Amino acid sequence: MRGRYVDASSMYKRGASRDYINADDKEESSVHFLNGKDVGNPPWRRSLPHVLVATLSSFLFGYHLGVVNETLESISLDLGFSGNTLAEGLVVSTCLGGAFVGCLFSGWIADGVGHRRAFQLCALPMIIGASMSATTKSLWGMLLGRLFVGTGMGLGPPVAALYVAEVSPAFVRGTFGSFTQIATCLGLMGALFIGFPAKEIVGRWRMCFWVSTVPAAVLALSMEFCAESPHWLFKRGRGVEAEAVFENLLGGLHVKSAMAELSRSDGGDDNDTVKLSELFNGRHFKVVFIGSTLFALQQLSGINAVFYFSSTVFKSFGVPSDLANICVGIANLLGSLIATILMDKLGRKVLLLGSFSGMAVSMGLEVIAASSFASGSGALYLSVGGMLLFVFTFALGAGPVPGLLLSEIFPGRIRAKAMAFCMAVHWVINFFVGLLFLRLLEQIGARVLYTIFGAFCLLAVFFVKSNVLETKGKSLQEIEIALLPLE
Repeated sequence: MRGRYVDASSMYKRGASRDYINADDKEESSVHFLNGKDVGNPPWRRSLPHVLVATLSSFLFGYHLGVVNETLESISLDLGFSGNTLAEGLVVSTCLGGAFVGCLFSGWIADGVGHRRAFQLCALPMIIGASMSATTKSLWGMLLGRLFVGTGMGLGPPVAALYVAEVSPAFVRGTFGSFTQIATCLGLMGALFIGFPAKEIVGRWRMCFWVSTVPAAVLALSMEFCAESPHWLFKRGRGVEAEAVFENLLGGLHVKSAMAELSRSDGGDDNDTVKLSELFNGRHFKVVFIGSTLFALQQLSGINAVFYFSSTVFKSFGVPSDLANICVGIANLLGSLIATILMDKLGRKVLLLGSFSGMAVSMGLEVIAASSFASGSGALYLSVGGMLLFVFTFALGAGPVPGLLLSEIFPGRIRAKAMAFCMAVHWVINFFVGLLFLRLLEQIGARVLYTIFGAFCLLAVFFVKSNVLETKGKSLQEIEIALLPLE
């Protein structure tokens, strides 16, 4: 049995035989035209349940980003650091520091134990950290709990992006990839709604942390029944299992073409360890540079300053924080839903260009609102409208596209570790935005700060136009071959 298993898995290796690849091409053609009839695209319903379970990690990601938005004031009063903006910033950014650590190791974890186990390892520190935050009596206990939660938050998003891309049919991969952004929006909104009574009910903020342990536990348990990534199985030399998973996800008619494409990519070359230096040298440098820069510009646009501190910012304009945060959540969710519809119609690049352009215009409105040209109700409408437009346009492209696009453009051999590196860049910048936003707002003023954010949005437009490849409708292997021709 062992010998049969090795033979079956090794026959899909790309280097095994050029004749086999030619045979695969014929097999692929026969799959698309079986008995003279085009069998069309694989059924998307088969992979949908697996994708929905994976998006629980994105829901938790969004929830823990927003859980301190409405509750921060109550937490600071209960734990004795009210009025200390640095301590408040640490409650936000310590989680982001933990996310950096979790993200840094996510590629090695995903490659080492598989995507299903990586999701379960993502849920564990979220359960532990949320429990610690819910029961703490001091600032240090809160920071330690947020650090644990952050490690899970850092591990989840890159693995979710990989998993969704690798189990989804190519023709709906953009739509399914957008589900992670929708789940993040729902998590943010859930945190806001649960946190609204925190200011009136003493100790309510503790329940906000307890609630998050439920979806984390569901994620860990549900992953036992989900499919492993066939790309990961194939990379590990487990071709028979990969074929079985493809049959489960795509249906029997599409298995041979899916396996043939894997055999032409770097995914099946060998099982040697990817060195960190490979991400920055040779033929992989360009895609890693594009990915890390795209995530850096996403964060330098200032989007997470809105999510972390929207209550504080809106309060300065006399807008009730609960109303403001509901509007922000609705704008985010609406933009994400529209992106889901358009992702596989207009394509990734178009959405990115439109998104960053709209964000730049929004920051322009914020600058006008903060200047002497606007006063009274005019400044209020410009500021609130600009911020809602900013969130809406972000959700159209700059939010959902980078994670999806990077999981598509990275070669299978380095995909997990390259995603980990790029997401680590994301978290480093995210950390400093969370830590310094309120301080910078006090010291340099809203007008200068929003001008800086707007400039980064414009820079992103030029960068996307010059460097980003459209991946709509292409298989992961087609994208890999287009970017990195076989030698």
